[in-house]
Amino acid sequence: MAKIGFIGLGIMGAPMAGHLQAGGHKLYLHDIKNPPFELIERGATVCTSGEEVARRADIIIIMVPDTPHVEAALFGENGVAGGLEAGKIVVDMSSISPIATKDFAKKINALKCEYLDAPVSGGEVGAKAASLTIMVGGSEVAFDKVKPLFELMGKNITLVGGNGDGQTTKVANQIIVALNIQAVAEALLFASKAGADPARVRQALMGGFAASRILEVHGERMVKRTFNPGFRIELHQKDLNLALQGAKALGVSLPNTATAQELMNACSANGMRGLDHSALCRAIEIMSNHEIAQAG
Repeated sequence: MAKIGFIGLGIMGAPMAGHLQAGGHKLYLHDIKNPPFELIERGATVCTSGEEVARRADIIIIMVPDTPHVEAALFGENGVAGGLEAGKIVVDMSSISPIATKDFAKKINALKCEYLDAPVSGGEVGAKAASLTIMVGGSEVAFDKVKPLFELMGKNITLVGGNGDGQTTKVANQIIVALNIQAVAEALLFASKAGADPARVRQALMGGFAASRILEVHGERMVKRTFNPGFRIELHQKDLNLALQGAKALGVSLPNTATAQELMNACSANGMRGLDHSALCRAIEIMSNHEIAQAG
């Protein structure tokens, strides 16, 4: 049984922590809101700060929305860094800046502790099903120690390289996901406007080369108009911002990523930032004056 700290118990973090607890591990929890009662009922300990979590746990996992939140959790007042002792491992499973991640890792390493960046893909469904894809940056020694915990939360677990490489992989993932959502939205809207049943079009495409997880899951959301998150548009906006900022720093062009970001910006401007990212289709629908589920 490992002593695991978990900071950030939202849509993703709560079920992830639950899988660790179900695996027989002792949890020390901290969140800006009250941690889920079911975790406490099953024996988890609530801590008043990240510093207390770090003092009491050997492996500290962070799962919060953005780069500033990770920085505050680690180095803010009563943050994790204040409670660390040599030999402990900090695992950031948030999706944040690769550049900032390298800086955070250096600071944690200076305290004689290991640091892994281990962002995930799979959304709320993957978190609940323990089927997340986990892309990891850090030392092989630390990865081997934490891998049994990753295996309780996910299925496809890869040590990509050094610190920052996990976050870089997640940014690449988010580019692919966004462009696939855009492609599925355009295809289904085209089919619907032409008079075809988009549900049947989706079903037919699932048997061909256009088949994808996005067409399967988010295509169904677009047809059935079920845009409750999932993974919120505002979070995908953040990830695409990281991609475009990184592209500028690297001197490369990501034209389709920029277009997808503008569509998400349009959704956000129309009050949809809290919807699932499959609702990106709404921006295209507004421009086309036609909804996917509407008869052509």
